[in-house]
Amino acid sequence: MLNRVILMGRITRDLDLRQTQGGTSVLSFTVAVDRAPAKQGGERQTDFINCVAFGQRAEFISRYFGKGRMIAIEGSIRTGSYDRDGQKHYTTDIWVDSASFTGEPRQEGSFERSYSNSDSQGSYQQNRPAQNNFTSAPNNSDIDIGSLSDYEEAIGDEDVPF
Repeated sequence: MLNRVILMGRITRDLDLRQTQGGTSVLSFTVAVDRAPAKQGGERQTDFINCVAFGQRAEFISRYFGKGRMIAIEGSIRTGSYDRDGQKHYTTDIWVDSASFTGEPRQEGSFERSYSNSDSQGSYQQNRPAQNNFTSAPNNSDIDIGSLSDYEEAIGDEDVPF
């Protein structure tokens, strides 16, 4: 059996990171995801998907995302129910396993970080436009890979510019 969801949309409201009594971070948020038009020239409809992130994922999303920001998430569907004033209410949420930036123009020299279960520290990638101006495919003897001193040192959390 398989229960996997991949979504890309915009966060609909300000994020509010909370803590459980045990100290675990919890973040509930909603992502607006456009549907494809039902027919050509038809009006697009939007689904508002409730999402929940825990622990370091919750802290990561809270720190680097906000209302109106595009986000890509992967997770699983969880259903539940609760009673309020004698009425039973049903819930459907996406429990987030990974989140990443996507869909928005990147600023030159900015850093991007994504977080997933398999990457407990996250990973940084510097986003730079391609510098190649080849008019034809180069052969290996034309490529200068530079020296070790041309490469930048990896950065830590305290060095992230946003």
